[in-house]
Amino acid sequence: MHILDLVQNSIEAGAGRVLLEIVEDEAKDLLLIRVTDDGKGMDEETRQKVTDPFVTSRTTRRIGLGLPLIDMSTKQCDGYLKIKSELGKGTIIEAAYCYSHIDRPPLGNMVDTIKTLVIVNPKLDFNYCHFVNGRVFILSTREISTILGEMPFTHPDFIIWLDAFLADNFDNLYGGRESE
Repeated sequence: MHILDLVQNSIEAGAGRVLLEIVEDEAKDLLLIRVTDDGKGMDEETRQKVTDPFVTSRTTRRIGLGLPLIDMSTKQCDGYLKIKSELGKGTIIEAAYCYSHIDRPPLGNMVDTIKTLVIVNPKLDFNYCHFVNGRVFILSTREISTILGEMPFTHPDFIIWLDAFLADNFDNLYGGRESE
């Protein structure tokens, strides 16, 4: 859910391009989640306050828990949350966890997470890079759009293909073992 929330924040900030990077490195005892966007960015004052649950840019409610919860979970797992942002240029959110920490949240079902992000945001230039102990999987919706031509991401044939494509690539990424 953290990953969906981070990407959704980027979209709500007007991003047209989002890069989601995940690094799983057991040798370095590191799980890193980084979201880079070209959205509206934040000024320094806002950037310093976004981990406060009572600071939100939403007008529908007064509480924003996404970043405060990620911040809390990284700290509980001997990690950190870094936020770099510049008005008009975008934001980089980096959440790091000690990979072996007993309280580290699992990544969850990344096939469904990536599938959701692609299908629900067809106009987003979404790039995904996932590294696992030296193996890498890269997905670019721009490349997929070029190959598909006019077929929309919501077309049933595309959804079936995307599900199989992601499942196969995650199997390869994890060397045949189940992802967390």
